[in-house]
Amino acid sequence: MHHRAMSRTKSVVISLSAMSLLAFGWAHAATPTSKLTVDTTKSGAVIDRNIFGQFAEHLGTGIYGGIWVGTDSKIPNTNGIRNDVVTALKAIKVPNVRWPGGCFADEYHWEKGIGKGKRPVTLNSNWGGVIEPNTFGTDEFMEFTRQVGTEAYVSANVGSSTPQETAEWLEYMTSEKETSLAMARRENGHPAPYSVAFLGIGNESWGCGGNMTPEHYTDEYRQFSTYAKNYNPAQTGDKRMKKVASGANVDDYNWTEVFMKNKSGDVDALSLHYYSGFEAWPPYQPASGFDETEYAKVIKTALRMEDLVSKHSAIMDKYDPQKKIALAVDEWGAWYKGEPGTNPGFLYQQNSQRDAILAAVSINIFTRHADRVRMANIAQMINVLQAMILTDGDKMILTPTYHVFKLYVPFQDATVIPVTYEAGTYTRGGITLPRADIIAARGKDGKVYLSITNIDPTQPLEIDASVLGLKAKSATGETLTAPKIDSINTFDNPNVVTTKAFSATARNGSLILKVAPESVTVVSLD
Repeated sequence: MHHRAMSRTKSVVISLSAMSLLAFGWAHAATPTSKLTVDTTKSGAVIDRNIFGQFAEHLGTGIYGGIWVGTDSKIPNTNGIRNDVVTALKAIKVPNVRWPGGCFADEYHWEKGIGKGKRPVTLNSNWGGVIEPNTFGTDEFMEFTRQVGTEAYVSANVGSSTPQETAEWLEYMTSEKETSLAMARRENGHPAPYSVAFLGIGNESWGCGGNMTPEHYTDEYRQFSTYAKNYNPAQTGDKRMKKVASGANVDDYNWTEVFMKNKSGDVDALSLHYYSGFEAWPPYQPASGFDETEYAKVIKTALRMEDLVSKHSAIMDKYDPQKKIALAVDEWGAWYKGEPGTNPGFLYQQNSQRDAILAAVSINIFTRHADRVRMANIAQMINVLQAMILTDGDKMILTPTYHVFKLYVPFQDATVIPVTYEAGTYTRGGITLPRADIIAARGKDGKVYLSITNIDPTQPLEIDASVLGLKAKSATGETLTAPKIDSINTFDNPNVVTTKAFSATARNGSLILKVAPESVTVVSLD
C-alpha cells in the first residue's frame, strides 16, 4: 500500500558502518527507498504489555529441563528453577505466563501437583504419552512467576473436570481465610494467598478441550465462571482476576458469533488460536535448511493474522462496541516439522532469522489492533515450537525470536503513534509480500520508538522518514540481522543471530534509516 508522506521536520541520518554493510554483502546493492511519516502529534490505543505474554505447557522439555531441574540438580537453580532461564526471561520483562496448557490443561487435576510427599505419577496422553511426575505443580509455578516477576495466567480444566475442582483450586491459591485448602497451601510453604491475574476457562474447547459445539461451550463457560471466585483481598478493582473464554480456532467465525451473542456473566477476554508456517495440516516446513521460496510461504501465512484478527474483531464489535472484552491471541507462532531424532510429540524445533521476522510482523499486527487485542501468548516459551529459549542439560541459548521480544520491550504499555509509509513489494516463487512493516509508539518513558522490519531477504531497505511534532537530534537503537534467512543459534555457536547497536545524530535535515535484508530494527528518537 502506498501513502503520501506529509511535511518533514529536521530529522536524523542513521546508518550501519561500512564494515557491517560489507559483512552482509549488500554495500553496493540497489536499495529500495520507502517514504515514512511518523505523526507524533496524534496517538492511538495503548499497546497492552500482555500481548508479549508467554506460554509454558507440560509438553516435551518445556517444563522439565526447561524450567524445572529440581533442588538437587547440579544446574544452578533457586528452589529447583533454573537461574539462567529466569535471568533471561527477566530481561524481556515477561508480563504473564500461561500454564499448565494447552491441551494438557484439560486433563490436569491440580491436587496431584501439590504436597511435600511423593506425588501421583500420571501419563501425559496428549504429548508423547510420557510420564508426568507432577513435581512441577501449582506452588512451583507460582514460585517461578515470583522469580521472573511476571503474572500468572492459569488455565482451568473444563473438558475433563467440574466447576467444583476449579473453585477449590482457586480457593487453594487465593484464600486468606483458614479453610482447609488455604491451610494446605500454608503447609506447602506459602502463607500468603497467591495472585492469579488471569484465569482461562477451558482451552480449545472445540477440540482437545472437549470437542464441544460453541453453544455447549457457552453454557459450560457460564457455569464454570459462576463458581470461579478469587478470594485474594488484594485482587479488587483494576487488579481483579480477569476471565478468558476459550475462543475460535483460526477462522471459525461462527464460534465467535455464537459465544458473543449468548454470553453472560463475567467475560474479560475471548481467545483466538492460530499457528503459522503451513498451509495445510500437518506442519511440513523444516525449521532450518529451507530456501527463499519456503521463507516467503511461511511469512505469507504469518501475515494472515491480520485478516483473522480483523474479522473476529468485527464480530465482537457487534456485541461489544465499547471493546470491554479483549481478543486474546493466547496461542500463536510458527509450527514446523520436529527436529530429526526428537520425539515428534515433544514439538521441539529450531528457531531461525525467519522466525524473528515472523514474530515482528505478528506483534505489529497486534499493535495495530491494540484497542481489541490486549493479550497474546507465543507458543511456547522454552524448547517447544517457536521458543524464546532452548536448553540442553546445563546449556542455554537465546533464539532470534527472543531477541525480537527484547527489542520490543519499550513497546510494552506504550501508546500507538500513527504512521503512513510506502510498504513496497517483495516477490518470490509467485508470492508477493510487503517489503516494509513499520510501527511507532510513545513509550512510558516519553520517548518515540520506531520499529522497522525489512521482510525482503535479498535487498536492504532505506527509509526516508518525516517526523511530525518532534525535532529529533539523535537516535539510538538496535538491529537484528543474520548472515542468511535460515541462520540459527546453536549450543556450539550461540551468537550467530544477535542484535547490533545503532546510534546517530542529526545531519542535513533528513532522517534516513538503511536497514539490512531480513532484519528487525528498533530505534528511539530524541
